[in-house]
Order: sequence, then structure tokens, then C-alpha cells
Amino acid sequence: MPRSPSPDKPKPRPTLTEQSPPPETLPEIARRLAKRYLPTPPAPRKAAEPLDGLIGTILSQQNTAPITRRQFDGLKIAYPRWEAALADGPDGIETVLKAAGGGLSRIKSEYIWKVLRQLEDTRGTLSLKDTREMNDNQVRTLLESLPGVGMKTASCVLLFDLSRPAMPVDTHIGRIARRLELVPAAWNAVKVEKWFDEVLPRTWNERYTFHVSAIRHGRETCKAQRPRCEACVLQDLCPSAGVFLNETVGSAAKVPPHRPETN
Repeated sequence: MPRSPSPDKPKPRPTLTEQSPPPETLPEIARRLAKRYLPTPPAPRKAAEPLDGLIGTILSQQNTAPITRRQFDGLKIAYPRWEAALADGPDGIETVLKAAGGGLSRIKSEYIWKVLRQLEDTRGTLSLKDTREMNDNQVRTLLESLPGVGMKTASCVLLFDLSRPAMPVDTHIGRIARRLELVPAAWNAVKVEKWFDEVLPRTWNERYTFHVSAIRHGRETCKAQRPRCEACVLQDLCPSAGVFLNETVGSAAKVPPHRPETN
């Protein structure tokens, strides 16, 4: 009896690098950014208490660095141990954050308190010191199980507090990646981070350097509004540079020339 044809197996979904292969210029992009913004990266270090780093990262969301430091310092003064913050509740945490300034105090106080409560309920301790002995996937799974902790926040803790080769992507890095046409314009931050995770060398030094130098490039040169393409170290490698430079020239041409006053 003839066999019935087996149904076609679904084709495996293409990886992100298959969808958007990394350009040959990517190592040169990384080299130039490092040379310009971080020629001497610091030595890797592991935080004494990664939970401090997690809470600091939560505070940093939509905050400037000075405000984040003030809020974190305020919390540590008010709560020398995180158990005290857990006991004080979201209202007490919010009061401390508001006193230090900055926005989203209510939302962040809720997230911090819920993180502390879940750690207490599920692990019986307000500490993440044991993550230093876990592998990267175990740490990420634990962190992303906590309230308000997504991929980027977990990656920041891995990179900055545990010296692991993670690659957090913020708005600056996402903008630079799209202007350089490394990734499709429609990709969200999660896809962009996963793409970088596939294409960058898996070493802490290279990823830390790329992350920090790209953020500085976004803040100082490749700005969201009026990028300074004329001063960009990537100008000859950037498909968007000509567009912005032409816009600048066009805007300048529309400004009427200064005419001396006449009597």
C-alpha cells in the first residue's frame, strides 16, 4: 500500500542575523566609537550586592544620572537595609524618591517594593549575591521574573554589576543602529538587543565598550534632533549622514542674508 505523503514541515524561522546580516563595517564602527569615546575601558568589577544595582537601574529609567544618584542615596540613607524599605511599603519609598526629585516616583516605588516582596516570598532573602555564581541564562531568568524587570534592565545588571557580556540597548543605541541601517527601522528595542547579542563578540570588554561609547555618541553627536553629522566619526559609514547634511545646508540656504541697516 503506498504511503501517504507526509505533510511539509514548517520552515525554521530565520534568525535575526539572517533577516539583517551584519555589515562588514561593524567592527570598524565599534573601533571608531571606542577610539573616540572610550579608548581605555575600566576593569570589570562585580558589585558587592547586585540588588543595589537592580534598584539603581529601575530608578534610572527616564531619569538623569544626577537624579538617579540622589534618589538611590536617599533610599540608602532612609533604609540602610532593604528589609526596612519592604516594611515601609510603597508609600514610604515614594516619599523618599519625591524628596530627591525626579519623575515617576509612584510607579518606581511600586516596582521596587514589589521586587523586594517577591524576593522575600520566593527566595527568603533580600539579596542577589548568589547570582555571581549563576550562569548568564539563570541570572536573566531570575531577574526577568521580577516585577517591572524587562530585558534591558536585566542586561544592565548583567553588564554593570556582574561583569557579564550583555548588551543593553537604550534609545540612543537603537537610534544609531537604525541610522546606520544595521537593523530594520521597524524593529523594537528587544529585537535590536537580540541582534546585537548575535553579532557582537561575546566578551565583556567589547560589549561594555560598545554600549558605553555608543550611548555617548548618541548624546553628543548622533542626537535625536539636529544630529551633528559634520563632526561624526562615522560620517563616511553612515547612510543617513548625507540626508541630515543636506537638510542642514537647505535650512541654512533659507535664512535670508544679513543686510546692513540703512539710514
